[in-house]
Amino acid sequence: MTSKTSYEVVDGVAVLRLDDGKANAVGYDTLAAIDAALDDAEQSAGALVITGREGRFSAGFDLGVFEEGPQATRALVATGAHTAMRLYGAAVPVVAACTGHALAFGAIMLLSSDVRIGADVEAKIGLIEVSLGMPLPIFGIEMARDRLSPRHFTAATALATAYSPRGAAEAGYLDEVVPADELHDATMQRATALAAHVRRTAFGLTRRTARQKTIDRILSTLDEDLENFGVLE
Repeated sequence: MTSKTSYEVVDGVAVLRLDDGKANAVGYDTLAAIDAALDDAEQSAGALVITGREGRFSAGFDLGVFEEGPQATRALVATGAHTAMRLYGAAVPVVAACTGHALAFGAIMLLSSDVRIGADVEAKIGLIEVSLGMPLPIFGIEMARDRLSPRHFTAATALATAYSPRGAAEAGYLDEVVPADELHDATMQRATALAAHVRRTAFGLTRRTARQKTIDRILSTLDEDLENFGVLE
C-alpha cells in the first residue's frame, strides 16, 4: 500500500483507509491500493470496509492527470472503471464509510459498494461530471441506474446534482446516515455482522447472477464509450 492508504484485517473484516491529507483524489496509486485490498480481502476476510479521512471520502479522479490531456484522462478513467467493477462484483460484501465529500468517482465508489453508511456532516455527494464539462461514462450511468432511486436518476446524472448526506440517502447513494462520531462503530458493526452472516459460495453465485452481465457489458463497451471522454470544457 502507498502512504495515502492503510490496510488491516480486524476480526475478520478488512479495512482500507484512504487519506492523502487533502481531498482523497483518486490516481493510479489509490486504484492499485483498492485492487490489492480486494485481492487480500477475498482471501482472508469476510467483508471489506472502505473509509476516508474526516470530512473527505473522495473528491474523485486526480484532475492533475486529466490536465495531461485526453489520452491520459481516458487511461485513468478506464483503470478506474475496472476497479469499480471489481468492487461491484467483489466476492465479499463491501461496506463504504462515507466520511464526507464523495464526488464523481468518489460517488461511483459508493454506488459500487453493497452497504453505504454516511456521516451526518456538511458534505456534497454526487456525480458532478457534467458540471465539469465531461460526459458521465457508461459505468457511472449504469451504477446510478442500478443503485439510485429512479425518481432521482436524471437529476443525479444529466443534471449533475450534488446532495447533502441526508439527500444522498434519499437518492440512493447512502443507505443510512449517522452522527460523525458514530460512523466507525456503525460501519464495523455492520461489516462484522455481514462477515458472520453471509456464506461466501452462495454470495458469489448470487453476485454473478445479479451483476455479471452488467459488468461484462460495461467492460466490453468501455473503450468505445471513453472515446468521447476528454479534457475539461
